[in-house]
Amino acid sequence: MKLTILAALVASSAAFTLKVPDVAKAAAATAAVTAGVAISPAFAGDVGAGEQVFNANCAACHAGGQNVIMPEKTLEKDALDSYLAGGRNEKAVMTQVTNGKNAMPAFGGRLSDEDIANVATYVIATSEAGWDE
Repeated sequence: MKLTILAALVASSAAFTLKVPDVAKAAAATAAVTAGVAISPAFAGDVGAGEQVFNANCAACHAGGQNVIMPEKTLEKDALDSYLAGGRNEKAVMTQVTNGKNAMPAFGGRLSDEDIANVATYVIATSEAGWDE
């Protein structure tokens, strides 16, 4: 239990101005892995709100993480790693949602920055967990 708490504290320390030495971070990460504790990345947006935005604006083309226009470019983890400019991360999803690309329209101006951040969080989190068809 102490290792879990220590790992969580060290993993979240980057959000604060207090700097934990790299050696301590590495030790805590190693301890967390040894203890079988998964350290998940912190997301910028709200997954639940992102799901609502996704269902209202994205699901027509991307239901279940798929892509009805370009079937190979899904929202699955491997496809995002391969096709998303900037790699599979929230910032890259936010850029694509904001600006559009190819057949995907730009949603910047249609959705607020907060909605775009939330949908990016939802897409990345769901790609990690696996989309339900």
